[in-house]
Order: sequence, then structure tokens, then C-alpha cells
Amino acid sequence: MSRLLFNLRQVPDDEADEVRALLHERGIGFYETQAGRWNLSLPGLWVEDTDYIAARTLLDAYQVDRRDRARAERVEIRERGQAPGVVDNIRQNPVRVVLALAVIVGLLLLMMWPYLGW
Repeated sequence: MSRLLFNLRQVPDDEADEVRALLHERGIGFYETQAGRWNLSLPGLWVEDTDYIAARTLLDAYQVDRRDRARAERVEIRERGQAPGVVDNIRQNPVRVVLALAVIVGLLLLMMWPYLGW
């Protein structure tokens, strides 16, 4: 019987490719399921029960390594002063920020309607 090793829903393509390559490299057999036309099925990488423990150990080590690399990259970007801030996000998406603020103000006014006596 097969077991789900790695859920591929909302996983970046580069991470999924690295996991597939890692499993191929170690000779662990797996098969992949897709989400389907309407995204109702479970996309994932599945392995046989006999390979599950070895694959899980390998995947856990890979994810710790990937997390450490991502954190180091984020620290490096911050140290160089290239990390985007609030002002940068407003400059990149002014329409989105204005719409979000309008929705927030609208919801606050709607909630306060009974107390304002309009």
C-alpha cells in the first residue's frame, strides 16, 4: 500500500523538482498524483510502505536544509538593505493598498452604523 510522502498543494515548482530529484538520486520509487481539472484531488508524491521511513527521513533532512537556506538568504537580503518594507509595498501596489483601506473603512463604518445614528 502507498503512503503520502509529500503534499504538493501550494508548493513552489523548484521545491517539488528538488524533492523529485532527491528521491530519484536515492533510488526511492514514487509516483505522483495531480490536482485534477478542478483542483479537487490531492496532488502529492506517494511511496510504498516499505520505503516510507527512509523517504520521510530524507525529506525531513531536506526540508531542514531548505529552511536554513531560505533564512540565510533572507538575512543576507536584510543586511544588504534590499528587503522590501511597507513603503516599498505601497509603491509597488498602490491600487491594492487603496482598495484594502477602503474596504477596512467601509467595514468599520458598517459596524459602527447603529452607534452613529445615521
